[in-house]
Amino acid sequence: MALTCLLLLKMLKVEMVGGKVLEETYMRWIHYKDECVKMIDSEPFPQGLFCNRTFDRYACWPDSPPGLVVNVSCPSYLPWFDKVSQGVVRRRCGSDGHWVEEEDGEVWRDMSQCEEEQEITSQELWFKQLMVSFRMLYTVGYTLSLFTLVSALIILLSIRKLHCTRNYIHANLFVSFILRAVSVIVKDTMLERHWGREIMRQADLGEMLSHEAAIGCRMAQVVMQYCVLANHYWFFGEAIYLYSVLIASVLIENKYLPYICLGWGTPLLFVLPWMLAKLLRENKECWAVNENMSYWWIIRFPILFASLINLLIFMKILKVILSKLRANNQNGYPDYKLRLAKATLTLIPLFGIHEVIFIFATDEQTTGILRYIKVFFTLFLNSFQGFLVAVLYCYCNKEVKTELAKKLRSWRMEMEVVCCGQ
Repeated sequence: MALTCLLLLKMLKVEMVGGKVLEETYMRWIHYKDECVKMIDSEPFPQGLFCNRTFDRYACWPDSPPGLVVNVSCPSYLPWFDKVSQGVVRRRCGSDGHWVEEEDGEVWRDMSQCEEEQEITSQELWFKQLMVSFRMLYTVGYTLSLFTLVSALIILLSIRKLHCTRNYIHANLFVSFILRAVSVIVKDTMLERHWGREIMRQADLGEMLSHEAAIGCRMAQVVMQYCVLANHYWFFGEAIYLYSVLIASVLIENKYLPYICLGWGTPLLFVLPWMLAKLLRENKECWAVNENMSYWWIIRFPILFASLINLLIFMKILKVILSKLRANNQNGYPDYKLRLAKATLTLIPLFGIHEVIFIFATDEQTTGILRYIKVFFTLFLNSFQGFLVAVLYCYCNKEVKTELAKKLRSWRMEMEVVCCGQ
């Protein structure tokens, strides 16, 4: 049977509150318990018949004469203590010098004055439902993106005629999206596993809040941040490649290594300092809460930087495309570079567009409905972005469709030969 400390967890509705609230409440509960134990050990015992002083893992009870109802203040560790500071929790001392028990054997206790207000509970329930809806939204988006990206990656890598620097960059972009989707799903699983475990003893709660238990979800958080940055910087690589093809040789077209360094190496320059800052200065929970927003800017700044540069490249390329369209208007068919530009330009505005829209609406500044709007669009665009990339770069690409059609005809002919041979 679970210990009575479960009552605390039921009141806190652990599944509705963040790990930060649970951790702080638990630390205050430890302090409250220690103070109660000191009182129990130091106070002299009264003469005659009385109900013993005790700590029932919810409130601290003094010695009491028989036949009285004992009132003690609501425990100070409650997250909503400010709202119930004038309330009391009650116990009844029986005429036999024992605390009165209920039919199930549990000691009777009235803590109605210390419970959270129903209005607040309704707000928390609404918030939880909203967060669950958001999570379902981006889980569906990342799952859909994952399947479409994996199949698109297989297509690009399995057809030799599609092997070139341009498609290698596309393939790495697909991989970054795949890793991002997997890392987000794994991170959510680790968080749920960390905070959602069943608690039967006080030791279980202490273990859940220990740094050792949080290592797994912290590593998942680090990997996710790396994958998000890598995803943005492979989009940055796509923009630079397109710029180099259309305007100037920023990176030589037949060189692949610079793009590898940009896409997979650059994120390490920001993730490692962020990880050290979290480890040394904000080593709490699963590193999912940003108390000091300056540490979060270590991750946020390079994303905003890449988004702004991409926007500038988009505007520059747009001018070039307009001029090329005018120049090739009489020919009736643009060259391959222009076709590449038209295919890729559909993604550059999509990449980071929400970052540009909310560039001045940072996490610490947005509140209320604006924050929810920002979260919705950010989650929606980030989760379904991989699906759109796979469709535009692969499934709707004329070159890919042509090579796939050739492959299908080749396989069909081979099957006919096999069938006729039999």
